[in-house]
Amino acid sequence: MRCTYSCPPNYTVQKTFWFIYDWNSKQDSGDLSQSPEYSRRVEYLGDKYSDCTFRINQLRESDSRTYLFRVLTDLDGGHNGEPGVTLAVTDLQVMVNPDTVTEGQSVRLNCSTTCTLNGSPAFIWYRDGSPLPFTDQSHQFTASSEDAGRYSCAVTGYELHSPAVTLNVRYPPKSASVSVSPSGEIVEGSSVTLTCSSDANPPVQRYTWYKKNDTGVWQAGSGQSLNFSEFRSWNRGQYYCESQNRLGAQNASALLVTVQGRTRTSLIKCFI
Repeated sequence: MRCTYSCPPNYTVQKTFWFIYDWNSKQDSGDLSQSPEYSRRVEYLGDKYSDCTFRINQLRESDSRTYLFRVLTDLDGGHNGEPGVTLAVTDLQVMVNPDTVTEGQSVRLNCSTTCTLNGSPAFIWYRDGSPLPFTDQSHQFTASSEDAGRYSCAVTGYELHSPAVTLNVRYPPKSASVSVSPSGEIVEGSSVTLTCSSDANPPVQRYTWYKKNDTGVWQAGSGQSLNFSEFRSWNRGQYYCESQNRLGAQNASALLVTVQGRTRTSLIKCFI
């Protein structure tokens, strides 16, 4: 709020501050820099000569008030800059319709405000704090798993951001893979663990393990991990897992697991 004032030459300014005046109760708030609600958000940018510029940071809708400037001098009780400045703060709102979708369904975003915007303003959209490429007030798209996140909007040229709204995108398992521990060559008789990993929303509800070799394919177990306390030569083969939630299932690529035999040392006795 830019502001200027002047005092007669024989007056000495002792204090300047901004306050809120309630016309209904006929009461004022006193110095806003001393108010718990405002003390960390207000800045007096003026001086004790002519400039009374004032700033409010991190605007809230509740900041819609009438603000007045007061100057106290050594010769009287002070003067108010009436009628003051009436500030109207509108709250931007994001609407995500619907806010929970299955991948492939349509979603519409809308940035609404009660403020009258002149011309054809551009809107700034954010997902998880990162700007998005579209600038229209209402935007429709087909949802994918990468679109899940918290959306907020702003109007170009204004600092006020809307509260964030979450878009939840459900999808069947994807990026399924199998890993083996320990990695590298497996020595016969050692402990081995195969682990199935997959991205899904809702989370994977069931993991099923399969083994295949020259003779066919059969189920080898269930659960996210397949454990062998002693891996033997007959355990070798190609293993893959199936990840499943209520939206679908996906098979991971098969992982070939081989075994290296233990080295046996023979003791040879020589007789002469």
